[in-house]
Amino acid sequence: MTAIQICALISIIFAAAILYWVGYRGGLIDGRIEGIEEGKAIQQSDNSGTIEDLKRLLEQAQGHYKQLYSYYERALAASKLGEPARQTLLDIAEKLRIAAETFSAFRTGKKLERDSLTLRDRALAMAALLGPVTPKLDPVQPDISITKPQGRWVIEREPTEAMCPAEARKAAQFFRTEAEIHKRNQKAVGGDV
Repeated sequence: MTAIQICALISIIFAAAILYWVGYRGGLIDGRIEGIEEGKAIQQSDNSGTIEDLKRLLEQAQGHYKQLYSYYERALAASKLGEPARQTLLDIAEKLRIAAETFSAFRTGKKLERDSLTLRDRALAMAALLGPVTPKLDPVQPDISITKPQGRWVIEREPTEAMCPAEARKAAQFFRTEAEIHKRNQKAVGGDV
């Protein structure tokens, strides 16, 4: 081999090495760019999933708030009705009972008798809802810092939807306050009869 051939062989090997290095570096840079873009896309999809979950949670919380507010409005309206409204409903129920007995005596007013009894039952149910609430004290599990077991108020009504403990505490506090106000007003007016 001549010197020129040796130089050409070295040049070809050197050119192949440079070509391989340029291709390797180009592929490495392209792979790194694609990896960064893919990572950003994955992070964005994770963030959008989190945002969607948070939006759903917000909508659920707003719906729950509206439901609680409607319960509050009903309880407030029921608390404004009082013993006079309850007595009126009991009087209505008694009059409906008398009407039902009268219709049953005629033997032709079976439908009227059933309607009177149905209305009487509804009036009694409404009067029961307006009746005085008798809270009972349930013991709470003792805490390390508590020496005497304490209790919490539990309002006994007909079964309704389950409430979370925070809502139950708020409702118990509301009704406890209402009962204390009623008790104070009773003592101020003339006491128990």
